[in-house]
Amino acid sequence: VQLVESGGGLVQTGGSLSLSCAASGSTFSIKALGWYRQAPGKQRESVASISRGGDTHYADSVKGRFTISRDNAENTIYLQMNSLEPEDTAVYYCNAKVWVGGAWYDYWGQGTQVTVSS
Repeated sequence: VQLVESGGGLVQTGGSLSLSCAASGSTFSIKALGWYRQAPGKQRESVASISRGGDTHYADSVKGRFTISRDNAENTIYLQMNSLEPEDTAVYYCNAKVWVGGAWYDYWGQGTQVTVSS
């Protein structure tokens, strides 16, 4: 499984950005796709995820501001980020949860920088 992210950049507080992640390879084995982020000096944390069936989960810190969506035909997910805050500044990583041979595996994109200026 390969994940290619796009989007991100610099935005002022209160602004919006959109991220996308295209999956390729053995996409049939992907059970869920999602976004994680890692700010300097902090651990990587889950932001949002969406299952193959469309179930979504969000971190409490982004509920009501971020929306994750999925285009199954294109094996692509999107993260619409609104009302951005300086605390959202981080490198955002696309993640794929893959179930193969009775075990879970994580695949990661290269990461894309999101910077929110105050």
